[in-house]
Amino acid sequence: MKNLKYIILGCMLVLGFTSCKKWLDINTDPDNPNNQSVLIQNRLPWIEHFYMYSAGVANFRTACQAGVYYSTTAGANTFSTTWQCSNANSTTPYQTWFVTVSSNVLDMYNSAQKQGAYHYMAAANVFHALGFMQMLDIYGEMPYTQAGTGNPSPVPDDGKTIYNGCIDKLNEAISLFSKTQETGAPAFSTGDMMNTGNVSKWIKLCWGLKARYMLKLSKKSNLYNADSILYCLSQGPQSIGDNTIVPCYNNSTVTDYLLSDPVVTNGNFNYAGYGSAQRISQYYYNLLTNLRGSGVTDPRMTKIVPAAMSNIKLGTNGKVASFTWKRSVGVDSYGPASRLIKGGGATSIATATYAASNTEIKYTITDATDRANFIAAQVAAGRAHTVDGNVVAVTYPVGSIFINSPNYVLSGDTVYVNMRSTALATAGTIPQSATDLNWYPSLAAYNAGVVGSTGSFQIRPVSDQEILTYHEMCFIKAEVYMRKGDKANALLAYKEGIKAHLDMMQAKLSEWQATGYTATNPDMAPMDAAAINTYLSGSAVCQNAGDLTMSDIMLQKYIAMGCSIENWNDMRRFNFSAGDVGGFGVVYPGYQRGGLFSGSAQLTGNSPTDPRYWMRRWMLPPVYEINYNSINTLALNPHAAEPNIWSMPVWWDCATDDEYYAYLK
Repeated sequence: MKNLKYIILGCMLVLGFTSCKKWLDINTDPDNPNNQSVLIQNRLPWIEHFYMYSAGVANFRTACQAGVYYSTTAGANTFSTTWQCSNANSTTPYQTWFVTVSSNVLDMYNSAQKQGAYHYMAAANVFHALGFMQMLDIYGEMPYTQAGTGNPSPVPDDGKTIYNGCIDKLNEAISLFSKTQETGAPAFSTGDMMNTGNVSKWIKLCWGLKARYMLKLSKKSNLYNADSILYCLSQGPQSIGDNTIVPCYNNSTVTDYLLSDPVVTNGNFNYAGYGSAQRISQYYYNLLTNLRGSGVTDPRMTKIVPAAMSNIKLGTNGKVASFTWKRSVGVDSYGPASRLIKGGGATSIATATYAASNTEIKYTITDATDRANFIAAQVAAGRAHTVDGNVVAVTYPVGSIFINSPNYVLSGDTVYVNMRSTALATAGTIPQSATDLNWYPSLAAYNAGVVGSTGSFQIRPVSDQEILTYHEMCFIKAEVYMRKGDKANALLAYKEGIKAHLDMMQAKLSEWQATGYTATNPDMAPMDAAAINTYLSGSAVCQNAGDLTMSDIMLQKYIAMGCSIENWNDMRRFNFSAGDVGGFGVVYPGYQRGGLFSGSAQLTGNSPTDPRYWMRRWMLPPVYEINYNSINTLALNPHAAEPNIWSMPVWWDCATDDEYYAYLK
C-alpha cells in the first residue's frame, strides 16, 4: 500500500497545465481529456475501481476494529490490540474517496445529464451514496453539501444531513434507472464493469443499500421502520445471482498511476493481503471452530483461515518430497494476550522465513519451566538440538519454515500463518504463474516449492470485491423479524443467509478450481458438500425458532461479512458486548478490551454500558480538516481534535438527535 501524500500537489499541477493549454488551443485535445471532455463510459470504470480501493482500506481497518484481524502494522494494531486509536489510520480512506472518486462522481453526473444518459447519472448517485455513507460511518461530520464545489475550505455537515442526502441520492437513482436513456447516449454496458450494464441488478443494489442504511437507525425509535426495511428487501437481491460485486483479476503487472498498487486486483487484498503483517484473530477463529459452543468446525474455516507447509522434507532434487499442511491458529488480542505480552508487546508476532540451508539458532532460556517446555517442543518436532546450561541450540533443517530470531518466545510464531497472497504485480523476483497465488517466504522457498501461506478467501487478488450481497440481505431480514418478535420468519431468514453465503463461496471456489488455481493451492478448491449439509443441520446453527437469539443472527452475519465495514457498524448498533440494547443480551460475547489495552485517552468511558467505552468513529484527517480547515471543522464539532473523539458516537449511533447534538456542544 502506497502513500498518497503527493496526489493533491500532482492534481494541482495537472489542473495548472490544463488551464495553460486553454490559452494556447481553443480545440479539445482527444489525447488529453479534461473533466469536461472525458467520456462518461471511460469515467465510470475508474470510479468503480477507485471506490473499491477506498472500500478496501475502510474494510480492512474496521475489520481490525471489529476483531476479525490482528495486524503487526503500527496503525492497524492500535485497532486490533491496544485500542490506542492512531491518527495514522485516518487519512487514506478520506484521500481515496475525495481525490479519486468523489471528484469524478459529480462531473460524471453533469456530463451524463447533458447526454440524457440516465443510467450513468444513476450510477453516479449510487457511488455518491456508497462513498459518503462510508465517510459518515467513519468520521461522523465532514464536508458534504460543499464538497466538490471548488471551495478550498468547505463547511462540514452533520451526520443527519449526510445520511439524508445519501438516501435522497438512492431514491433518485432508482427513478433514473427506471428511465430509458436518450437516443445517442452511450450504452451503460460499455462503461459498467461492476454489473455489466444490468440495470435490474443496479436497481436491486439501490434497494438493498436503502435496507442496509435504514437498519443503521435501529437505535432511533422515531425513525426505525421495520416494515419499510422489509419492503426494501423485497425489492433488493433475491438470490446470489443478484449480488453486486467488482470482479478482480491476476492477469496484469500494471500498477495504478496514483497509488502504485495493482490495477486489476481486489481492494481488500491491496490492504489486508498485500503484505505479511495480518493474521486471523482468535475471536474470529473461535467463531469458525466453536460457534454456539458446539465444537463444530465450520466448512468455511479452511477457506478463510490460511495454512502453511510444515514437517517439510526435501528430495535429492531440492524440491519438496513430503509435508503436512498446518492451519493457522488465531492471535489472542481480545483476551489475556499472553503470547503478545510475553513476546515483546502488541506488534511482536513474527513472520516466518525459509531455511535455505541447515540453520542453527541458540536460545538463552533462564526460566526452567519455559526451557523444559521448549526442549519438549523440539523433541516432539524431531528437530536436532543441544542443551548447554540455559542455552538451547536448535538446528532447523534445510527446507524448514521457521522464525529467524534468538527469542525463544517467538520461535512458536509459525502457528500464526500470515494472510498474504501474491499477485503478478507484487511477486518481485519470484516467477510465479498467474494461477499461483500462494505466498513464498523467498525465491529459494519458491524454487523448492515451500508455501508460506495459502491466503484467505476474501482477500486474494482474484477475490470478488463484495459491494452488496444476498446473504447480507437475509441477515438484515432475520434481524428485522427478530426485532418484530417474529422468531419463525427470523429463523428462516437466518438459515437462508448462512446457506446463501456458503453457496456464494462454493460458486467462487468452483470457478477458481476450473481456472486452475487449485493445482498449487488446495484452499481455493470447493468445500465438501457433505460437510456443508452436516454443518447446516448441526449444533453450530440454531435449528429451532424458540432457541434463536440475536447473537446467533449477528455472529453468523459477522462470519459471512468478514472483511467489511458492516461488522463494525453492526457492533456499534448493539454496543459491542455491553448487552444493553433492546433486551437482546450480549450479542458479541468475548469481544472486550485485551491485556494490552492502552487507549484510555481515546476511549474514556468507565464501563461497557458507557458509549464512550468503545471505538465509535475515527478522528478526521489531521492535516486536511484539523489543520487547514480547523475554523469550519471546530465550529461544527469543537471536540474534533480532542483525543477522545474516537469514542464519540456518530449520528446514526445515537438514540435521539438531542443525544447526538449534545456531543457536538
